[in-house]
Formats: sequence, structure tokens, C-alpha cells
Amino acid sequence: MASSAESSAAGGMRKAPSLEWRWVSTEEEDDEDRAGAGAGTPAAVGAVGRGGSFESEDDEDDDEEEEEKEKGRKRLIRTVPSVDWFDVEGNEVSVAQQLDDSEEFDFGRTMFLALQTLAVVFGDIGIGPLYTFDVMFNKYPIVGEEDVLGALSLVLYTLILMPLVKYVLVVLWANDDGEGGIFALYSLICRNAKVSLIPNQVQSEKRMSSFRLKLPTPELERSIKVKEKLESSLLLKKLLLGLVLFGTSMFISNGVITPAMSVLSAVSGLKVGLPNTSQDVVVMISVALLIVLFSVQRYATSKVGFAIGPSLLLWFCCLGGIGIYNLSLYGPTAFKAFNPLYIIYYFGRNPFQAWLSLGGCLLCATGSEAIFSNLCYFPVRYVQYMFVLLVLPCLVLAYLGQAAFLIANQKSSEQVFFSSIPSGVFWPVFLVANLAALIASRTMTVAIFQCLKQSIALGCFPRLKIVHTSRKFMAKIYIPVVNWFLMVSCLGFIILFRNIYDVGNAYAIAELGVMIMATVYVTIIMLLIWEFNITKVLSFVITFLFLELIFFSSALSSVGDGGWALLIFASVLLMIMFIWNYGSKLKYDSEVKQKLSKDLMRKLGPNLGTIRAPGLGLVYSDIVKGVPAIFGHFLTSLPAIHSIIVFVCIRNVPVPVVPQSERFLFQRVCSRGYHMFRCIARYGYKDKKQEHHSVFERLLIEGLEKFLQREAVELSLQSEDDVDSDEEPPTPVKIIQAPNGSLYSLDVPLLADYAPSTELIPEASCSTPQHDPVLDYAQNLELELAFIKQSKRSGAVYLIDNPIIKARKDSWFFKKLMINYFFAFLRNNCRRAIMLMSIPHSNMMQVRMTSYV
Repeated sequence: MASSAESSAAGGMRKAPSLEWRWVSTEEEDDEDRAGAGAGTPAAVGAVGRGGSFESEDDEDDDEEEEEKEKGRKRLIRTVPSVDWFDVEGNEVSVAQQLDDSEEFDFGRTMFLALQTLAVVFGDIGIGPLYTFDVMFNKYPIVGEEDVLGALSLVLYTLILMPLVKYVLVVLWANDDGEGGIFALYSLICRNAKVSLIPNQVQSEKRMSSFRLKLPTPELERSIKVKEKLESSLLLKKLLLGLVLFGTSMFISNGVITPAMSVLSAVSGLKVGLPNTSQDVVVMISVALLIVLFSVQRYATSKVGFAIGPSLLLWFCCLGGIGIYNLSLYGPTAFKAFNPLYIIYYFGRNPFQAWLSLGGCLLCATGSEAIFSNLCYFPVRYVQYMFVLLVLPCLVLAYLGQAAFLIANQKSSEQVFFSSIPSGVFWPVFLVANLAALIASRTMTVAIFQCLKQSIALGCFPRLKIVHTSRKFMAKIYIPVVNWFLMVSCLGFIILFRNIYDVGNAYAIAELGVMIMATVYVTIIMLLIWEFNITKVLSFVITFLFLELIFFSSALSSVGDGGWALLIFASVLLMIMFIWNYGSKLKYDSEVKQKLSKDLMRKLGPNLGTIRAPGLGLVYSDIVKGVPAIFGHFLTSLPAIHSIIVFVCIRNVPVPVVPQSERFLFQRVCSRGYHMFRCIARYGYKDKKQEHHSVFERLLIEGLEKFLQREAVELSLQSEDDVDSDEEPPTPVKIIQAPNGSLYSLDVPLLADYAPSTELIPEASCSTPQHDPVLDYAQNLELELAFIKQSKRSGAVYLIDNPIIKARKDSWFFKKLMINYFFAFLRNNCRRAIMLMSIPHSNMMQVRMTSYV
């Protein structure tokens, strides 16, 4: 335990063997000891003998029973997990998927990543000096030198605490295999505890090579208690989901405000260079620049991004250079602000106005969440080094220089940055400032694309068209609908408010909403995953939650000055996400309740009560266990069904990337004679899903063949007593020959060179094996593989369920309104997961059934 504790770092998690920990009572441990004294571990052996890659469906009930443990004497023990087919596949690729940390230093690559980090990660926070002091002193007029020093001290320590300590040093380590953002935090928690309200995560996903396991620490007991509390409380599950939806709505609202605030404040510099410029001209130029920005956003994501790194480097150099110039010109008095006592003096002179100015002070830290959300492009170390060595020093110099200027010119509290620029370089700096403002706008837009892709993958936002703009980097994406929606919203905010003061009030509310949610989720991760000491956890949550709530209260005081529009905008987004998640959960629960039982399938027999025609039938459904109800509709409506049936469920698992070798999970449905399989096609939220249907079919069939080969090898190593208990003994089957020569029975493979027989197969001939079991398994494998090839040549047909979801007649009014109208509208106007593949209409059959929820 002690060595394990020493190995855990802030955010660094080591991979460990697949060992599981659980609480047991003393009596249970004694029973296990007595059972373990026998011949090995029969439970593990039985798991290996199973024909599928899933745990049995009865495991769900067992898990629920285990959660209700007695509160008496318990002891934490380590157990060996059950072994299934997926464990074998995962072990083969887990080593190959690890990154080599000992990569040699490459100066060229390092410089390239450094410039790209500036452009993508720090664009938003680097634009803060344009408007921070303007908005602060709009609420707190300057009376003397102490006011400037107090405001500067607030800004400096806000910069140190929020972006540096919280995000760069702590939150960045809470990434999900390199992915950042509010939804990455949520998916990380969902992966380590069953808190998702859509319970369609199979147990085998926890053993995927993309999932990280960690060694136990001395704080493991607290971690398990937190996990049990989260998993057992429906209220906490709903609260976690509600918080992530609220945080996402605030983050999207932040992305709408950022372009409006950045571009409007940069263009406002015209009033300093050209004093006769009116505000109408500033607004029109800002609108034109934003239209151009969003029009080229698709290309900026992949091509223009290479050129904006040096541009932003030039901007940070301008910030630092202007700050040094002002300090040398007006004296070093501003350095007194590093004394935190000036914050106390600042509040003591005018407490109420100082409290009101806190919302403006936080604008210096806007872009902190973008640092975390855009982390997917770069390693954590690069982001940390660039912020500490370049971004933070330049920002500090910029604010010190502006404060030095304000101390000497206390009446010039508007357009502080542009007023402090030396006259000889005003216009070049003005152009660079506008370019930096556009880069900052692009930074937030890209972050929103990533956030929405994660939320779509986790079922919390309607599916939209996602365009991958780079063949090399899968993280570079573009969402057309969202891009134009953001443009219209930005233009609306600019035209509505027309000045940076009202927009700045809304800006602070959006940024603080995201920061508070990040604090809550990182605290849970500290307890659940990192297993930090309780003192560290309390220090983190008390410090930052206290500060953020104080800032938030100040920002909310300006709701009437512009924050109201943002709150309405965020509420609409929150309602869309809530309705989509709520309707999706009801739809999933309805499908689970209506799924067909195995007893019914056994009564139908291998022929399924109909004729089996050559071919591959892919039945799509959202459920991961059981036979979907739509299949019963196919059996009663179609004159024949395909010789091989695969129930396909496209799953978006909460990991960034699923290795190709782990894409598919297979399991037999009923006995071998049915030739029915269940397949889960799993995609991470960074995976590209726009596969051609022929590519998907080829990968699926290859995965099915590998599954059958592994099954045959494993079963051949076992005795007859170890065969899967779900396997049914062979039953007598009549072979039917159609006029065209096709054979309709799954107990005999559909091979062209097979000589058909019209006699009844005797029961005795197939009930007792006459040959060596190893030879039977090998022979069955050859026949089954040949059967699959024959079905593949006959073609594949996609049987798709497209249900109509309606609320029951006795439902309350708001439920009917949400399901029958809002959710139906969203489903009819979003993209289905299967539609991402280019399936010809001749190979597709859709059935619409009405389900009442």
C-alpha cells in the first residue's frame, strides 16, 4: 500500500494488472477460502468457456444484490476478475497502444508544437488585457493611486490562482486520455462509477486498453465509499448529469460571447487612433469581421491554423513589450500590487463598488476553460511550459504596464490598452490586436466543436454532421450547423448591446458557470480516481469554490446590464440537452422492456418459425443485451429471414479512441444452430464514424471470424462438462430444399458443393458425439466459416428500427409536450448513427413502430 501511494502523482495514473477490489463480510471471506481450497477457480474457468465476449445478462441482478451489502464487519480484498473473450483481445493490443515516453527530443517538432499551442490553447486568455481594466473601472471609478494598485493586485492574484494553479497545475491532469473539457470530466467519472442514467455500458468496456487501471492507494477505502454512494443514489446521478448539462450550456454561451467581446474590444481601438469614429462604425466593422471569421472557419481549422501560431507569438511579445515600455516610462510603482494588502485597501475604500468590479476582474482569466478544452491537440507538459514561461509573464507585464499608465493618467479609464500604446507603433499594434481577437474567437469556436462532439457521443446532445478537416489529426473537426448558429448568435449579441461593458457582464457569468462545474467534477475525481488525501481535496474545493462563488455573485448583480440575455440563451441550450437526454433514456428503457426473451427464441427453433434465406441480416438497435422487439416484427412481417442474423448496436463509449482490433464485441444468441450473434460496434468520441458500408461489413465479418476461431480453440481445450451452460444440445432438424436449390436450415451450412438431403436427421445421430471433441470443434469451425463466406457473397441487408416515441395518454402535460413535440422534433431533424454510413437504399429496410413511454 505504501509503495502504491508513492507512485500516484497529481493526475498521473499508472496501469496495473486487471485486479478488482470489493468489500466482503467475514463470513463471505471464509466461504470463499473454503471454496478456493478445492480444485482451482471454477468461476474463472467457466467464464473462459463462455461463447461470447459479454458477461451474462444475469450479472446485472447480481451487481444490484452486491450493492446492498451489510454495514457490519467488512474487509477490502483483491479478487481476480472474470475472464472473457474480450480480455484476451484487450491483452494483445494493450501494450501496442501505449505511448513511448522515452521519445528523443526534436527541436523542430518542439517549436512547432509550441507555436501551435499558442494558437489553439492560449488565444482566448491572451486577449484579456484589451478589456479587463475597462470593465473593472466602469464599476469602480478611479479616485487615487491605491484604487489602481488594488485593482491590479486583484488581477494578478486572479491570474495566479485561476489559470495557473487551478487549471494549468491541477485540472489539466484530469484529462480523459488527452481529452479535456467538461464532458471529458463527466465521462471519466462515468467510466469509474456507474452513474450514467442510460445503463447501456457493458462490463467488458472497463477492460478496454484505452481504459486506465491504477494501483490501490491508502485512500482506496474512501474512493470505494464515494463510488458506492454515487452508484446507489439516483439523486446524485441526476445531479451529476444536470451539472454537466448546465456547464455545457454555459460553455457554449461562453463561446458565443468570446467572439463578440474580443472583436468588439479590438475594433474599439479605432476611437483612440481616430477620435471621431462613432460606435456605429465600430459595430459595423465588428460584424463584418465576424462574418468573415465564421465563413472561413472550416478552412481555419486545418490550414490557416499553421500560420496563426507566429501571429499570436507576436501578440504576446507586443503585450510584454508595451508593458515594459510603460513601466520604464511611468516608474515601477505598479510592482507594489504584488502585496495582497492592497486588495484589502481596495475593498476597504468602497466595499460595494469593489464587489461589483469583481466580475470585470475575472475577465483576465477568461479562456482558462479553453486551455483545458483544447488540450486534445497537445501534451499536458507543452501546455504547462508555454503558460509558465511565455503566456503568464507577458500577461503580467501587460497588466503592470497598464496600471503604471493609469497611475499617471487617472482620468483615462477607457480604452486603457490602446491609450497606453506608444504613438509610433499604434497602428501596427492595432492590426496585431485585431488579428489576436480573431484568433481568440477561433479558439473558443474550436473548443465548442470538441465539447459538442463529446456530448453527442455520450448521448447528451442531438446528433449533428461532423466534418473532419484533417487526415492526420482526428481532433480537427468542423460542425457546420453549430458554426452558423454561433455566428448568428454572436452578431445578435453585438447588435443588441453595442458596447463591451454589457457584453463583459454576460461574459463573466458564462465563464464562472463553467469554472464552478469544473471545480465540482475535479473534486469528485480527486476522491474517486486520484484518491487524494482528504486535506488536499478540502483545500482545493474550499479555496476555489469560495472564490468562484464570490465572483459569481458579483457577476449576477449585473444581470440587468446584459447578463439576462446570456442566461436566456443558456437556458434554451440546457432545455434542448435535457429534453434530448430525457427522451433518449425513455426510449432506451422502452426498448429494454419490450425485448424478446430467450425462451421465445428457443420455442421458435433454429428456423425461427420462418424460412432462412442465404444472406447476412444486420438488425440495428440501441440495446446491448437481449433480442430487440423489432426483430419479432420482422419475423411476423417478412416471408423469410436471413441465414445469419447479427444484432448490431453502435455504442459511443466514454473513451477518446477505441483501437480497431477492439472495435467489435460478439456473443452468440441462443445455441450454435441458430447462427445468430450480437455485436456491439464501439466508437470513442474521437473516432471517425463516417465509414463506408462495405468497409463496415468487411471489418464486422473479420471480427466475427476471429471470434469463432477463438471460441473453437477455447472450447477444444475444455471437457464436455466445461462447455457453456447456455449452449443447448443439438435438436433434430429437417432440411428443406427450395426449387432454386437453396437450403433452408442453419444446422447445415449453405455451401454450393454440399449434397442436400431430404431425410429427417435422426435425433440419436446428433445428440451424442461420435468423434473426438477436438475434431468436432475444428470441423464445426470450418463449416461455420464457409457458411459465413457464403452468406457474405449473398449480400447484406440492414434492418433498421426507426421508432416513433410518444408519451402515454395518462402522462402529465409537460411530459407529453416534451416527448410528443420537442423530442420528436429533435429526432426528426438530427442524424442517426447508422446514417453516418453510406448505405444504398436497396440494402436498407426501415420499420417504424410506435412506442408509448
